[in-house]
Amino acid sequence: MYLLYSLCLGLAYLAALPGFLLRRVWRGREPLLLGQRLGFVPLRPGPPRLWVHAVSVGEAMAAIPLVRALRARWPETEVVISTVTGTGARVVRDRLPEVSALIAFPLDFPFAVQAAVSRIAPRGFIALETELWPNLLRTLARRGIPSVVVNGRISDRSYRRYRLVRRLFRRTLGEVTGFGMQSEEDARRIIGLGAPPERVVVTGNLKMEAPGVEGADRLWRRLLHLADTEPIWIAGSTHRGEEEQLLETLERVRAEGGPLTLILAPRHPERVGEVEELLARRGLQGVRRSRLPAERSGAERPVILLDTVGELASLYAAADVVFVGGSLVPVGGHNMIEPALLGKAVVFGPHVENFREAATLLLEAGGAIQVRDRDGLAEAVHRLLRDPEERRRLGAAAREAVRARQGATARTIELLKRVLGEPRSGGL
Repeated sequence: MYLLYSLCLGLAYLAALPGFLLRRVWRGREPLLLGQRLGFVPLRPGPPRLWVHAVSVGEAMAAIPLVRALRARWPETEVVISTVTGTGARVVRDRLPEVSALIAFPLDFPFAVQAAVSRIAPRGFIALETELWPNLLRTLARRGIPSVVVNGRISDRSYRRYRLVRRLFRRTLGEVTGFGMQSEEDARRIIGLGAPPERVVVTGNLKMEAPGVEGADRLWRRLLHLADTEPIWIAGSTHRGEEEQLLETLERVRAEGGPLTLILAPRHPERVGEVEELLARRGLQGVRRSRLPAERSGAERPVILLDTVGELASLYAAADVVFVGGSLVPVGGHNMIEPALLGKAVVFGPHVENFREAATLLLEAGGAIQVRDRDGLAEAVHRLLRDPEERRRLGAAAREAVRARQGATARTIELLKRVLGEPRSGGL
């Protein structure tokens, strides 16, 4: 079965290779790092290490409080982080100086993962969210290295996909030493797919504990050359099909309510050029974040395009209203916890399947507005910009709802203590 999986995986990698090279390497200017992807990571066995895998930006942000807690609990142990995307790697470099090494995640072929495990020689492997790679987990289990899934979740789409390969998936889940799931529903699903129930606990969502930066609101307004009283609407993690609706909303709100700056952050920064073409077709002026401040002075530019990585979470501090993308189109939504933690008025569309628990938490607390379409979006944004008291009420309710659910880092560390053992002199 593992041989069949490896053959199918190889065919899938070959089919995806042209698109990967085009999007990530040529357009995205990301290094290929082929040697590391084949397992030849620049490490040798030595000090005790924990290997943390954070596939991309969202997982890397969730890793911040976890890695800091790991370093506090096991100070003699190095932390190695692997990522799949260049954007995730940049977040780690910028936000986690505590990490001893940053590597590209190896392709899940037996020879690649065996080489990587031999070179890293970890005392334990920690995967954020449900990153389950059969050959890697099998290699770790055969070498007696514990593996733990933390901040685990199973989306509707993933659940349907995993059920199609339930037999292989059950064997893979049996190789995992522990599961820290975000919610009771996530725990129920992972058990239903074959995880041993005694290894599954609910630890909560690490994204509810990402650290903020004091004074970020004033700092960002200075960096972006925006006045303290200038209304700011941030649309974060947007997808193709949403930007047209957002720009139409911007025009309607500005026509009815006066000045407004939209900070638009496409989910994939390589799409910024595509969004610039949309601006040009609508006759709107825009400027890239990376080209500020020179290009903003002396001209009104109502749209700032965020073409940098790792800044969105702290940039939310400057917003009066936040729209969370991936929700007006059937993508499943993105993380609405980040702006909620900062006490911002949060708006999202109908498609929030990937963040159903977070969306329900905010809506039930009266800490967010869910809209059905572009008309509802325009009405909600316009109303919130006119009514600072409603913005304050929404933001306060959102922040309190999230704070009431915090504690995921401590619960995750308790799980890891049971799996990895208490710290002792010289390592684990």
